[in-house]
Amino acid sequence: MTTISKLGGLAVLAGLAFAPPTMAQDKYPSKAITMIVPFAAGGSSDVIARLVGDEMGRVLGQRIVMENMGGAGGATALTRASRAEPDGYTIVIGNSGTNAASYSIYPDLKYTQADFTPIGLVAKTSPMIALKLDFPARTLTEFLAYAKANPGKISLGHAGVGSSNYLICRNFIKAAGVDVALVSYRGAGPALNDLMGGQIDGVCDAATSLSGAVQGEKVRALVVATPSRLASLPDVPTSQEAGLPAFQAQGWNALFAPKGTPEPVIARLNEALRTALSSATLQNRFKELSSIPPGADELAPSFVAAMVPREIEKYRLLLQEK
Repeated sequence: MTTISKLGGLAVLAGLAFAPPTMAQDKYPSKAITMIVPFAAGGSSDVIARLVGDEMGRVLGQRIVMENMGGAGGATALTRASRAEPDGYTIVIGNSGTNAASYSIYPDLKYTQADFTPIGLVAKTSPMIALKLDFPARTLTEFLAYAKANPGKISLGHAGVGSSNYLICRNFIKAAGVDVALVSYRGAGPALNDLMGGQIDGVCDAATSLSGAVQGEKVRALVVATPSRLASLPDVPTSQEAGLPAFQAQGWNALFAPKGTPEPVIARLNEALRTALSSATLQNRFKELSSIPPGADELAPSFVAAMVPREIEKYRLLLQEK
C-alpha cells in the first residue's frame, strides 16, 4: 500500500471516529413500525389505531403498519407483543380489557403487566349499547322491561371475553340487573356486522366504532354511559337521562412497547404521539367519533404506568361479582 493510500485510510477512520452518532448508526426509526391491534378490523381500537398510526407515521417519517390479531379478548395479540424484540419497531394498542381486566379473566396468561412499557394514553372512549333496528323496545325503560320479562333471551355481542366491550356488557348487566346472553366475537367489527344483519339483538361497544352505523340508521343507539350527550350523537340519551345512572363508564386506549425498549425510543414515540394528537385532522376525526383526546399529563408514560394497576384492581372487583 502506498503512503498516500495509508494516509487516505487513516483520514476516513478519523472521520468516522468523530462523526455524529446519527452518521455512525441508524437513526430511529429507520424502517416501518408494526402496531399490533388485538382485534379484528372495524372496532374502536382498530379505528383509533389507524387514525393515530397515520398521523404518527407522518411525524416519524416512517409508515406504521397495522397488524390485526384477534383472539382471547386481545390476549393472543398481547402475548405476541410481549415477546417482540424491544427495539421500537413493534408496539401495541391496548385498552382496559387487554391491559387490565385480562389478568382477572385468564389465569394462564403468557405475559404480565411488567412485560410492557407504556408509551402514552391515546384516547378516552364513550361506552354505548346499540340494538338492531327492529328490536321491539325503543327506550331503555322498554328494553329493561322486555329483558326482565324474557330472561336470557336477549343477545348482546362483544369483542371477546376480556375485551373492553365485554366490560361494557358486564357494567351494563350489573347496573340493570338483567339476565341477557353475551355473544363473543373476535372483534367489535364482526359483532356489529351481525347486529346489522339481525343475527344478534344488540352490542356493547364504544361510540367510536358505532357512530357511523347509528348515523347511517343501520342500528339504533339505546344509551350512552357518559355524564352528558355526545355531540356526534345528540339524540342518544345518557344513562342518567334514561333512568339507569349506575351505568357509568369510560373506556381508554393506550400505546405500549415490549419491556426493555430503550428510553430514547419511548421518548421519540411519545413525542410523535403528542404531535399526532395535536393535529387538527386527528382532533376533528376524534370529535366525529366521540373519542376524547387525553390531556397533556395523561399523555405521559408515567401516567399510564400509574393508571394500569388501578384499572386492574377495579376490574378484578367487578369481575368477581356474579
